[in-house]
Amino acid sequence: MTYYKLLGFAKEPFSTSPDPDFFYLTKEHDMALTNILIELHLKRGLTVIFGDVGTGKTSLSRKLIQELNKRGSMIFHMILNPDFVDERQFLTTLVRNFNIEISADRDLKSVDVLELRDTIEKFLIIKAVEERRTVILIIDESQKLNIATLETLRVLLNFETNEYKLIQLVLLGQLELYVKVVNMTNFLDRISFKYALNPLDAKETRELIHFRMKVAGYNSSMELFTDEAIAEIYNYSRGYPRRITMLCHKVLKELILHNKQIVDRLLVKSVIDKEQQFPGKTATAHPYQQYIDQNIH
Repeated sequence: MTYYKLLGFAKEPFSTSPDPDFFYLTKEHDMALTNILIELHLKRGLTVIFGDVGTGKTSLSRKLIQELNKRGSMIFHMILNPDFVDERQFLTTLVRNFNIEISADRDLKSVDVLELRDTIEKFLIIKAVEERRTVILIIDESQKLNIATLETLRVLLNFETNEYKLIQLVLLGQLELYVKVVNMTNFLDRISFKYALNPLDAKETRELIHFRMKVAGYNSSMELFTDEAIAEIYNYSRGYPRRITMLCHKVLKELILHNKQIVDRLLVKSVIDKEQQFPGKTATAHPYQQYIDQNIH
């Protein structure tokens, strides 16, 4: 029997996999998701979500995909690792993943960049104009995009009618993305909506823990985590969802190993002490929204 079933859970409550059903929508995440969906509905073109490592960008993208799956008029593809060598590799990836047909007598390897652009534009006209569908490209880890690919994205945004863009772009990336685009005026000007995800506060940390426990099937009247334990988790994680989840997972395993019934502050502290024997990158709260607002206008 797995550890979480011993504690009364039907599912693992603190997995780090980006399962959208376990994604706790804070006010910031809900604001970001709602605005992304509005931008997509209006076909405004380019949406950029910034956030430090572990603030929930990937989980947000999975939640977005879950929402898009409910809408039959959406055609979308997600790129998880946008580390493309050049424009041709990027455009070829789009052709393949959107299942765009090329001439029967042509091999994709022989098609040059200009023809790839033309092929993609024709596809977008058919889908977005004639069939009136919304074509969406979501790119996670967008800080990995090189300047050439960012320029290609700008070119794709030039494909438009008098009323809307033919392709909708959603980029999710760390602050390094801002560093790359800050001098690309033509790219910055095309950002219709930008938002920055910050770490959770103490209240949201508590709500995240309880939310994930509920989704995992915990229905006991006994509080599994004491208030002091949650406060210790928040202080150590600095409100970063990924660190909260990872720490809670380790704490529950420790609970089983020590045959205890409840997670208290001392148990959390003992897990943290073990963690600090092998220090990794320390989470430091970063005022992302303030920084972005001050530097991207």
